[in-house]
Formats: sequence, C-alpha cells, structure tokens
Amino acid sequence: MTDKTAGGDVRLAGISKHYGSFTAVHPLDLTIPQGSFFALLGASGCGKTTTLRMIAGLEEPSTGTVSLGEREVTHLPPYKRPVNTVFQSYALFPHLDIYENVAFGLRRRGIKSVKKQVEDMLELVELGQFAQRKPHQLSGGQQQRVAVARALVNHPQVLLLDEPLGALDLKLRRQMQLELKRIQTEVGITFVHVTHDQEEAMTMADTVAVMNGGRVEQLGAPAELYENPKTTFVANFLGTSNLIEAEVLEAGGSDVLVGSADARLRLPAARCSTTPTAGGKLLVGVRPEKISLVHAADEDTVAAGRNKVRGTISASSFIGVSTQYVIDSPVCPELEVYVQNIERDARLVPGAEVVLHWNPEHTFGLDAAQDIDAGIETVEEGA
Repeated sequence: MTDKTAGGDVRLAGISKHYGSFTAVHPLDLTIPQGSFFALLGASGCGKTTTLRMIAGLEEPSTGTVSLGEREVTHLPPYKRPVNTVFQSYALFPHLDIYENVAFGLRRRGIKSVKKQVEDMLELVELGQFAQRKPHQLSGGQQQRVAVARALVNHPQVLLLDEPLGALDLKLRRQMQLELKRIQTEVGITFVHVTHDQEEAMTMADTVAVMNGGRVEQLGAPAELYENPKTTFVANFLGTSNLIEAEVLEAGGSDVLVGSADARLRLPAARCSTTPTAGGKLLVGVRPEKISLVHAADEDTVAAGRNKVRGTISASSFIGVSTQYVIDSPVCPELEVYVQNIERDARLVPGAEVVLHWNPEHTFGLDAAQDIDAGIETVEEGA
C-alpha cells in the first residue's frame, strides 16, 4: 500500500492547450486534493482528455504549469512523473501471465524481489487466484483490474483513468465503479478519472468538474452539482431538468415568486444562480423525480403551499422501477415526471388532465439569458 501522507495536491495553474487556431482547453486553474477521487466529466470534445494528458505529460500545455505537491512537472516527460495512466484499452501483454503483467513495471525498474508487491496488488484487486492465467482467459472487468494493479504496483502519486470502463457492458461497468472506489479508498492515492458518463462520475467521485467547450462549467460534490446546478448545461448534462421560462413577480426576501402562463411558483432565493429582480426573467428548474402527479379530479388533495402546474399527459413509458410521463403544459410543452411504481393510478394515461406539484424548496433558478437547450447536444469528435 502507499503512504497516504505522501505526495500532495495536483495543481493546474493557467494551463491551456491550443492546436493551431483551435483551443481545446481554455486557461484553467484547478486543484485536485491529495487522496481524493476526482472526476473530469463532459461530452466528447469538451477538453477533459486533453487536460488529463497534460497532467500525464502526454501533451505539453500551451500556457500554464502542472504541479504535483511542491514539485512543478510541466516540462518533465511522462516516465519522470510520479503518475500512471489506465486507458480504455487495457494494453496488457498477451504473452505474459497476469503475475508477470503486474510485475512488469517493477522488473523494468530493476527491482529483483517483486513477489510480495505483486501478490499484495493482485489481492487488492481480488485476482490472486488468477495469477497464472493469460489475459485472454479473463473477462473484460478482470482485465481492467489487472491494468489497475499494474498501474498501482509502482506506487504512483496520482493514478489517471481515461474512460477506463467504456468498453464494458452496463452491469459490469456498475460493478467496476464500486470496485475502483473501493480500491481508491484502500490505497489512498489520488485518482483522476475522465468520463462522459454522469452516473459513473457521481457514483465514484468525491469531486466532479463538469467541462464544456474547454472550460470548467461547475466544480463540486456530486450531490451539490445535481441539486444546485449553476448553468443550463450542468442542469441538463447531469440528469434531466425541467426548465420553465418565468417572469419574476416578487424578489428581495428569502423566497422568489415567479409567474409562467397561469402558474405562480416559489423558489428559495439561495438556490438562484443569478440575483433575481422584479420584472426580470428566470429559468425555473425542477428535477423529474421531485414532482408528484395527480389526476385533475384530485386537485383538491394537493397540500397548500406546493408549487402547482396543470397539464395533459402526452406520453408515458413504464420502465420497471418507475413510470416516466411527458406532460404538455402551458408553462412548458414537455415537462418530464418520474413516478415510482408503488400504487399506480390507472387514470394516468395519455390524454388525461393532470396536476403536477412539488415542494418549492426543490426548485432552483438559473439565468434566463442562457440557452435553455444547452447541454443536450454533444460533440462527437475532439478532446
């Protein structure tokens, strides 16, 4: 195991990357705390992999510096940095057994006695009994764990993971998310994980940096990003958000009152990313799972003080744990609502008139000047 007190934070100061006239990463300041599980999250082309490669030394920053602890490593080649990288392609040596794959880095450094270190690392990734097998005799998830063991056996200060689970099927990917988090907790090494998968980032990371267009849109703990997005991109990229264009009717206190079509909605001023002013515009957001749905005939059962919107069910999808409804409403043509399948109301079918209601505390506000569709489109090529 590594010494959890060794090393230090990863600090990126003003780093950027240009390819001719194209800017892959705009000047960026970022501190990754020692011993944390940190995720760079974003769509293809957002600059997350380029940022990771600058930490690894595989790309030279156009500006700025990279420091590991007190040591600046900006111009050091990869092999001189206390960093190892695990890629989506496991790059295991097919002619070597698992033991020798893990031992390779130690032997390359001239270490003669590798037995205990290799065995400890194989036990860490729960593959001790497979030491004599060849890579092709293992599953994809097992091969990925071998790649992690091989990267960790040299006790790097930082482990970089570039879409490491992308080649695995959904069930195996979810198992590996928990495995990687367990391994990181046990060894205490800083993990920096690049992914486009929101669930993956939120499952594993202590801190997530959401990237868009070569910039960090928002940085924080997964729950904070989900509950309090600061931009429409983050609101749409991390899960689904219903965004309602509204006019501010009252502001200045702890609550904000807004109007949209025939609805009057309240939200906490503290959950607004911009300072609302009476007469101004606001995007009012609420997550689909925060909303309750009742048939219009039962509107009088809705408790006083709830935010309330009327509409018509235009589509519904049964997905096992919940039913997902799309509601056509005067405030928004496509409101999404997720209702757990505990006691299903047979009247809630397409064409039914309904009332959506939710706790005002579950509402957030965004700058209405932003593009409401931001975060839905993705770029297929790039960094």
